[in-house]
Amino acid sequence: MATGRLVVGITGASGAIYSLRFLHHAKSHFDEIYLITSDQAHQVAQTELGANLDKLEGVIHLDRKNYFTPPASGSFRHDGMVVVPCSMGTLGRIANGVSDDLLTRSADVCLKERRPLILVPREMPYSTVMIRNMLSASEAGAIILPASPAWYYRPKSFEELADTVAARILQNLGVEQDIVKQWQRE
Repeated sequence: MATGRLVVGITGASGAIYSLRFLHHAKSHFDEIYLITSDQAHQVAQTELGANLDKLEGVIHLDRKNYFTPPASGSFRHDGMVVVPCSMGTLGRIANGVSDDLLTRSADVCLKERRPLILVPREMPYSTVMIRNMLSASEAGAIILPASPAWYYRPKSFEELADTVAARILQNLGVEQDIVKQWQRE
């Protein structure tokens, strides 16, 4: 049963545009979005886009050090969690059950409660350790959705290119989206 609530984590991996475009679109599909950001996420968003994550509107900002928030408990029902972009350090901690902040604890809760957990790594190339961590996270129930934008839509801007990834995230949450058309559908 859909709750209209979503948990979103933003880490310090390059690709802040993916998180901002995803949040832009997710706001029209979810009533409440709980946002957890790392310190590095703020630095990357500022460096890449000149964006201040603390100024994002339409989300509930959570302190990553505060475990006394709804997403830290399995009794808080929500429709899933997305970590976009997901640093390989965060992915490794999630894959190995290391809940050292609210973001990784919330992801751990998703895995134990069998809720959708979508991890969006933006890294290349992958080391063997990274591949093993992605496999472990996948085996535990996470969806690994690399930030690999689609070019066949002929995007005309960075935003449109990032939107192809945002659309796939929404689809993997079970949300009907109209950002990009389905391949070969009229």
